[in-house]
Amino acid sequence: MSLTLDERVAALDAALDAGDGRLPAPLVTQTRDLLARVRERAGLSAEHTVVALAGATGSGKSSLFNALVGADLAGTGVQRPTTSHPLAVVVGDDPDGDGPARLLDWLEVGRRHALPAGQPGAPDGRPRAGADARGARLTDGLVLLDLPDHDSVVVEHRVRAERLVSRADLLVWVVDPQKYADAALHERYLRPLAGHDDVVVLVLNQADRLSAGDVDSVLADLRRLAAADGLERARVLAASARTGAGVDDLRALVAQAVERREATNQRFGADLRTAARGVADACGPEPRGRRRDVATDRLLDALEDAAGVPTVVTAVRRSAVRRAGAHTGWPPVRWLARLRPDPLRRLHLAPRPAAEADLTRTSLPPAGAAQRATAATAVRDHADAVLAGAPDTWVLAARARLDTGALPDALDHAVARTPLLPERPLWWWRVAGAVQWLLLTAAVVGALWLGGIALLAYLQLPEPVTPVWGPAPAPTVLLVGGVLAGLLVAALGALAGRWGARARARAARRRLRASVTEVAQRLVLTPLAAETDALAACRRQAARAAGR
Repeated sequence: MSLTLDERVAALDAALDAGDGRLPAPLVTQTRDLLARVRERAGLSAEHTVVALAGATGSGKSSLFNALVGADLAGTGVQRPTTSHPLAVVVGDDPDGDGPARLLDWLEVGRRHALPAGQPGAPDGRPRAGADARGARLTDGLVLLDLPDHDSVVVEHRVRAERLVSRADLLVWVVDPQKYADAALHERYLRPLAGHDDVVVLVLNQADRLSAGDVDSVLADLRRLAAADGLERARVLAASARTGAGVDDLRALVAQAVERREATNQRFGADLRTAARGVADACGPEPRGRRRDVATDRLLDALEDAAGVPTVVTAVRRSAVRRAGAHTGWPPVRWLARLRPDPLRRLHLAPRPAAEADLTRTSLPPAGAAQRATAATAVRDHADAVLAGAPDTWVLAARARLDTGALPDALDHAVARTPLLPERPLWWWRVAGAVQWLLLTAAVVGALWLGGIALLAYLQLPEPVTPVWGPAPAPTVLLVGGVLAGLLVAALGALAGRWGARARARAARRRLRASVTEVAQRLVLTPLAAETDALAACRRQAARAAGR
């Protein structure tokens, strides 16, 4: 479904907004000017169609203009440009009326004439005799312009002609047999109109100077050149302002365009499509297939290394072993474990309330030059992977948005805020600790019992009856059994503690990875996503505006 002019304008405007600061400045300026021009034209008379006759010095453009309107309004000459200011003829309306006047003021055309609709004639409405007064008639709503020569030696004249070429609805390029292949005409004026086939007419004037065979040859060559300029469907015809040959055909073609009232939309629609294709080209091709997940993993690995995550994970494992030993070890030597410094506490990462963690910095050694370089390289490589195929301006803009200088502090705070070990002892630590104290109590009772028996024997007092539990007296069983069982529980606790420490180290690594990912998301991934989304939106809207 073809877009309306307003929809195409909105899509192209959205593409420019998405590419703000990324698209080439000259392209943005030209496209903004075009959008302003289209909006201005949309606010002017929709009942009038602006048809401009453009041509080089000596092409007979003004003579053809006079032949079309049936009056000698435009000055003619062959030695030098004779049209220094544009001339307008308004058919069927007063050129000073509200609608035509506003349109002509926007066109900046001061020389204006009225022509009654129905037949060509003089400004007073009287028909003219001659070949150019027969056949097709000019149609109400036509605004016919005679432009200054586009090859004028006077720069001001050329500027006026180019401005009106950019604002006319239908462009009639008048060429002559000698200069129809002029490189300046094709390179400067016709090729930029590629895709404007519906609103470009090429008229070979002065055809009376050629034989019929030569006319056909020149028209064929002119069609070939037009196709090379991107105007393959542009209408090409021969005419002679002097004899009137072909004038009726041109007049009929102009009348048809006025009656259909499609030229304005066709002209500016083609302008917008051309501009949109330029914006789409500036956005680069569609993204190539790439492994973004691999690039993200490499980025996170590098940031983990820069944040000291491997060091923290090792400290978590050692601290978990130490804490387990402090709760499940044999009580008489348990205090020795407490003498060893807690690895996490040395890093200012001991379990603490979340509110304190937000205000705490770690004591991790700062990232070395190699780690910082690795992190910076990973960030750059990730940006390049995400924006693979994008124009350099988008890549540079994306890199500029990445606040790599804030990464060290952000990573340090992320590590400090990450819960690494539970604040309270694990339940099985408390159970094992209670068992240890029970066994120690039994051993102490046994030792005291044996000591009491020894003291009575030393004092040569009667020994009380000592119960026997299995192969040994009860106090011996209590002492030896309590010590051996305590050491066994301590050994089992140490094994379980090491196993649990590895599990908690893995869990801590996952939480640290999540914290590093949050930093990467905030400082790297989200800014890059904003750039890629803007690029995709620019490309998508430009493609929509460029669609037929």
